Amino acid sequence: MKFKIEALDPQSKARAGEVTTDHGVIETPIFMPVGTMGTVKGVHQRELKEEINPDIILGNTYHLYLRPKTDVLEAAGGLHKFMNWDRPILTDSGGYQVYSLSGRRKIKEEGVKFKSHIDGSYHFFSPENVMEIQRKIGADIIMAFDECTPYPCDYNYAKRSMHMTHRWLNRCINHLEKVPYRYDYAQTFFPIVQGSTYTDLRKQSAEYIANAGAEGNAIGGLSVGEPAEEMYAMTDVVCSILPEDKPRYLMGVGTPINILENIALGVDMFDCVMPTRNARNGMLFTSEGHINIKNKKWENDFSPVDPAGITWVDTEYSKAYLRHLFVSNEFLGKQIATIHNLGFYLWLVREARKHIIAGDFREWKDKMVKQMDNRL
Repeated sequence: MKFKIEALDPQSKARAGEVTTDHGVIETPIFMPVGTMGTVKGVHQRELKEEINPDIILGNTYHLYLRPKTDVLEAAGGLHKFMNWDRPILTDSGGYQVYSLSGRRKIKEEGVKFKSHIDGSYHFFSPENVMEIQRKIGADIIMAFDECTPYPCDYNYAKRSMHMTHRWLNRCINHLEKVPYRYDYAQTFFPIVQGSTYTDLRKQSAEYIANAGAEGNAIGGLSVGEPAEEMYAMTDVVCSILPEDKPRYLMGVGTPINILENIALGVDMFDCVMPTRNARNGMLFTSEGHINIKNKKWENDFSPVDPAGITWVDTEYSKAYLRHLFVSNEFLGKQIATIHNLGFYLWLVREARKHIIAGDFREWKDKMVKQMDNRL
């Protein structure tokens, strides 16, 4: 993988860059649609490419391990071929699922024993076998196995967890050297900064991760319930330490406003289920604010879903029709909303990139944040 910075915003820490992988170029800042189980919910791969057009998508190690199972993916030639996707893919390590399955798992130094949410069967994740699983899945960018701490989190627990994440990182790196690529392209490894919302721990973790010398770095353990101001503060601390010549990935973030504010702090890559999950519940994001399409106020509104939208669904259908689909529980409504929201997220980060290159990102960002905070 190669990364180069093409432009820096003069009034913030925002940067426009380019990540080159064997499956294509990723222009940053970028939002990665979440394709948890080899699918971005409700969207065909053709629609994903032609309408939403992301440079990269995200898959989930935990879910793909359980279904369809890694031996199926390996027999298919990897996740790219299995789902017919020829652009870059990133897989998370399962660390977040360890966090979210708090009632179904037991964490030890060796790794994590957990109970499948599907059939109750027991499984074990360690830094070593998670690296092997991600080799078989075959994503272009693979993540270190870590523990994502909850919020709020006791300082001593956060400290112990952070040090264990660092020890797990060393085990990941050592084992990766023993496990060759499964397919005819390279994989890039990202370690993850932890430390909850404690500044001293975040600094310590960022320094440890920076010294690992990986080709890119991630920030984990945020967007787990902490106030946005604390998220921004921790991101700022970490970005001031992580190498400037490596891409920075803020995991699981977030709202459109979160994304713009973190771009301003120096983050390059984002992912979140919010645009797809909220779409399925009738929440639409637009440049003028957010819409609950199920509200009665849209019943006789025959204007386009989003006149400023970039996807075909934005002008093909009216708000009244989309509301009707949701009220009638027609799945087409969820599909339309999903395409719209993902299209908007990709538009947002690409507009951010344009304004970084133009040198007026800060002014544009401040204007967009005010507009998008509206409830329409």
